[in-house]
Amino acid sequence: MSTTERPRILVVGGGYVGLYAARRILKKMRYGEATVTVVDPRSYMTYQPFLPETAAGNISPRHVVVPLRRVLPKAEVLTGRVTTIDQDRKVARVAPLVGEAYELPFDYLVVALGAVSRTFPIPGLAEQGIGMKGIEEAIGLRNHVLEQLDKADSTTDEEIRRKALTFVFVGGGFAGAETIGEVEDLARDAAKYYTNVSRDDMRFILVDAADKILPEVGPKLGQYGKEHLESRGVEIYLSTSMDSCVDGHVVLKNGLEVDSDTIVWTAGVKPNPVLSRYGLPLGPRGHIDCEPTLQVKGTDYIWAAGDNAQVPDLVGRKAGNENAWCPPNAQHALRQARVLGDNVISGLRGFPQKDYAHGNKGAVAGLGLHKGVAMIVMGKMKIKLRGRLAWYMHRGYHGLAMPTWNRKIRVFADWTLGMFLKREVVALGALESPREEFYEAAKPAPVPAAARAAEKPKAEQAKAS
Repeated sequence: MSTTERPRILVVGGGYVGLYAARRILKKMRYGEATVTVVDPRSYMTYQPFLPETAAGNISPRHVVVPLRRVLPKAEVLTGRVTTIDQDRKVARVAPLVGEAYELPFDYLVVALGAVSRTFPIPGLAEQGIGMKGIEEAIGLRNHVLEQLDKADSTTDEEIRRKALTFVFVGGGFAGAETIGEVEDLARDAAKYYTNVSRDDMRFILVDAADKILPEVGPKLGQYGKEHLESRGVEIYLSTSMDSCVDGHVVLKNGLEVDSDTIVWTAGVKPNPVLSRYGLPLGPRGHIDCEPTLQVKGTDYIWAAGDNAQVPDLVGRKAGNENAWCPPNAQHALRQARVLGDNVISGLRGFPQKDYAHGNKGAVAGLGLHKGVAMIVMGKMKIKLRGRLAWYMHRGYHGLAMPTWNRKIRVFADWTLGMFLKREVVALGALESPREEFYEAAKPAPVPAAARAAEKPKAEQAKAS
């Protein structure tokens, strides 16, 4: 793959920032001006704010992902990982899904790897925990929760029932609070169809090391969210953490011990660890250190944005906070991607770069059907909403922020159908091992013991002759 004919703009990561930045570059670029190449381990982008609703069955999983090749028809989309970057030679090493790794030259580089779950060396977490960073995890969580109800309904062993119907969620930010709210809604609805399982049999526990939940919407709305979840029977333990969860035996630092088959980990995110192999300047928490123009410090041909970037918040600094940085959320990711795309085109043509500056417009969170909190910032005024109206704001904002009209229409169609049809409560756990039944059917049938005994003398006689 040569760049001798025209320069290559390499976009590492096909998530929210990578997708929107590539679209912006392609839109602004003249015909034949450059080649845009996007590299990502998956061939689709996942809209992560919709993962809790996907886990609850309110949105079809296919409608939460955007196929990169369909949305970026004029770009090269490579399914693989960029393992290292040689800045001196301007070459990236790409490890494809299959086959040998190869070198890919570039002229301009966009790093948009996003973030991964932030975990700690807690005994049992790797074996028992369920994350909520990808669509696969959301589908897996939904199937798993419904399977626990199936398990509890079909057994008379009280210890098995209790463990199956105890659900522990670690992390009280947006991801944790929204996920437990949606999953509790799902389980409450599903229990109506079980003879031996009711909502009173279930135990939902939310744990956070901080002294509040939903810090993004402010203390008052966060307190409302806490009280609302508690009114639905959710136990919330703050200023504590999980010490271990070996074999599903959860031990909290406050002394509480429970057995659970469902441990959901949403305790924050961290930049992708592969950034340490790119040779880029990193901040104290592992983010790429960027200028306000989104250019990586010390370079004029590399840009970064989103969850893997440390971008100065010019609006916050203008207001007097000298150490303000842009928070890692969809609001900033979308706007940074647009500025980044424009700046890449400016760099390609030798024009000046533009600073990224955006004031916070608020935050919205859904806590299940018809329940939510929202803080809308309009200048110096903050409008705080809760309940059904906040839930409408949550759905409206994220529905419109969903990339492409194709996916917007599909998501709104799912919601509209949900107003008239009952929630689907079918678990498709076999999706995780779809060949298992065929494998069992295709295995050679075992030979009965009597037949083996009858064949043994014949074999010995044939050997003697």
